[in-house]
Amino acid sequence: MGKRHHKYDYFSAFEDLSELAVDEADLLIKAIEEFTTADALKETMEKAHAIEHKGDDINHDIFRNVATDFITPIDREDIIEMCQALDDIVDDIEDVMLRFYMYDIHFMHDQAIEFAKLIQGSCEALDKAMCDFRNFKKSKKFKSLIIEVNTYEEEADQLLMHVIRDLHTTD
Repeated sequence: MGKRHHKYDYFSAFEDLSELAVDEADLLIKAIEEFTTADALKETMEKAHAIEHKGDDINHDIFRNVATDFITPIDREDIIEMCQALDDIVDDIEDVMLRFYMYDIHFMHDQAIEFAKLIQGSCEALDKAMCDFRNFKKSKKFKSLIIEVNTYEEEADQLLMHVIRDLHTTD
């Protein structure tokens, strides 16, 4: 009897990665809302790094399987690009928390929480989209969820423009 090949579930892996992005975004909200000093962020940074490390493990699984699977549900290049993009989200959110510490910030800007909530909202919309991704050809929701992610990005771009302008025009 020939060796049975266990079929790797790429869509579940994408869901796991987008869920980690939501966890990291939630941690960013907590870091901002509970901010006292940069030194007090050490425990939060450890949690952020643990989440990021879980993402790396999932990515390694994806890379190992995409290299050896005879047939994949979508193009190999798209799988690799997708998992790298999802990994970048987790890494970038962790980087924000690391910067709070590295730059030894002494207070949290009033609008930092607005940015964090936009990041959280877009991660939640992305997570919903990833949960529907395996059915993307038949899905009624998938396109609207991707549009929702883009809407959060546009709102964040507008907020950034106004915050930067305020930094240069007010005390």
